[in-house]
Amino acid sequence: MTEVDYKKVLVAEDSSVIQNLLKKILLFENCKITSAKDGQTVLDKFEKEDFDLIIMDINLPIVDGLSATKKIRSGKTKKSKIPIIGISGNAKNLPVSDFFEAGMNEYMQKPLDYDKLIELVKKYTEEY
Repeated sequence: MTEVDYKKVLVAEDSSVIQNLLKKILLFENCKITSAKDGQTVLDKFEKEDFDLIIMDINLPIVDGLSATKKIRSGKTKKSKIPIIGISGNAKNLPVSDFFEAGMNEYMQKPLDYDKLIELVKKYTEEY
């Protein structure tokens, strides 16, 4: 990617506070952000648009993040291999293996380590 290229990131987060915080952080990383507040919207936007990365809360309304990830991964195209970083503040009762079995590339617990998030954004948008 050249300096003028931007990364298209789909941020799936039902908390507007966290969504706005993620937007502000990612704008500094030359990202164009599209937002979704529920898993069904994620699936609809994913079907209609191309993204470089998805950052997805696992506790989304309508369709949860794990189910949305499984649906995305069920495709047979390159698009279905999009990097997905799962985030959650309430995942202590779920084994970490559940996130990876659903098809997420990474998982981060809230509160987010923003340096680590930026590191992962760079890693996955440069590979994909």
